[in-house]
Amino acid sequence: MKMKKPKFKQTETGMLPEDWEVNTIGNVCKSISQTYNFKDEYQIIFLNTGDISNGQVLKKSYMDIKNLPGQAKKRIKINDILFSEIRPINKRYAFIDFDANEFVVSTKLMVIRCNNIIYPKFLYYLLTEIKMLRYFQMLAESRSGTFPQITFDIIKTIQIPIPNLNEQRTIVRFIENIDNKLILIQKQNHTLESIGQVLFKHWFVEFEFPNEKGKPYKSSGGEMVDSELGMIPKGWKVSKIGKEFETILGGTPSTTNKSYWENGNVAWINSGEINKFRITEPTAYITKEAVDNSATKLMPKGTTVLAITGATLGQVSRIEIDTCANQSVIGIIENKDISSEYIYLLIKHRIIGLISHQTGGAQQHINKKNVNELDILLPDDSRMLKFKKMMSSIFKNISINCFESQNLSQIRDSLLPRLMSGKIRVPVEVRA
Repeated sequence: MKMKKPKFKQTETGMLPEDWEVNTIGNVCKSISQTYNFKDEYQIIFLNTGDISNGQVLKKSYMDIKNLPGQAKKRIKINDILFSEIRPINKRYAFIDFDANEFVVSTKLMVIRCNNIIYPKFLYYLLTEIKMLRYFQMLAESRSGTFPQITFDIIKTIQIPIPNLNEQRTIVRFIENIDNKLILIQKQNHTLESIGQVLFKHWFVEFEFPNEKGKPYKSSGGEMVDSELGMIPKGWKVSKIGKEFETILGGTPSTTNKSYWENGNVAWINSGEINKFRITEPTAYITKEAVDNSATKLMPKGTTVLAITGATLGQVSRIEIDTCANQSVIGIIENKDISSEYIYLLIKHRIIGLISHQTGGAQQHINKKNVNELDILLPDDSRMLKFKKMMSSIFKNISINCFESQNLSQIRDSLLPRLMSGKIRVPVEVRA
């Protein structure tokens, strides 16, 4: 049977299917400021703005009530939407799809609770669509204050499209199928990363790599010798990062020279990208002229990058593309004898110690000299080669997954606004 062509109507939000309605954010939900009662609690999970990102709750660890900061006030429950008031474009938001009785959140997070007009997850997708985020950011920047900030009173008059509840649920399920695939890829990658970290620790911290007979080296009586880093296997050596590897400190081309930032084809990242598990796309593209006339340098794919100052201090990632970086990023490049996989896992293992020994002053930071002078353990060539062979397939699978996730995210982001405006409609009959 031939489907009837849908009819559209002009509304305050643009062209919508004729059976859709328009309403305001304030009419379909409210901002909740229910204070948490700590009377019978000793420990609680506190969520600040930095503990949620792009739909996910990043922290679920308990802390003592007595150690809670002053802004730990708001109670939440299942189906609430958490949305940071500060810099909405930074995507500090999450949907609560779990029992949240033991959670308290910051007063800097809006707690948005839906009424029966709208399906909670549908509103969540509306509020987090990129055009809406950009609009929120514009509103935030138009206000005077220390930070770009929005409040519920500012956004409650914004008009949004509302299909019937059945169609809302169908749209949500369609998007959730993509989101679930993205979550699965992420879990696979974190499992692979965990395997790499466990093997690294087993071989290069506990020294229980297989000996010639396939038995754990140290516990089977393998010979150990003294070194600057303590007892290490015979034949291994201690060196320094700066002696073994090329390290690159990034830079930022002049932002007043617009030609450096227009029609470029050289990838460039800022330190905010180091928060990502792997870096598969740049913050911006710059021109070759920009590279030639600034301190920034091109780093090859596979380089380990770490943030050396600011909010991302101590974050470690790995670039999956050739890219330049800004001055808050240091790159450590592999050499022909020491694999990039080993460098990455080594820095992940040592970064906390490096920061704790070197930071100080009002602005915590580390510098290139601190990184170059870091003592590192280097195994014999045979052991390094065997470890590289094991890790290369793990890291290759992580890279493939990251690019698949990037492509899937781009498809999702292109479909979302069309689904939310009725330009693409999913038949209600196919819902699960």
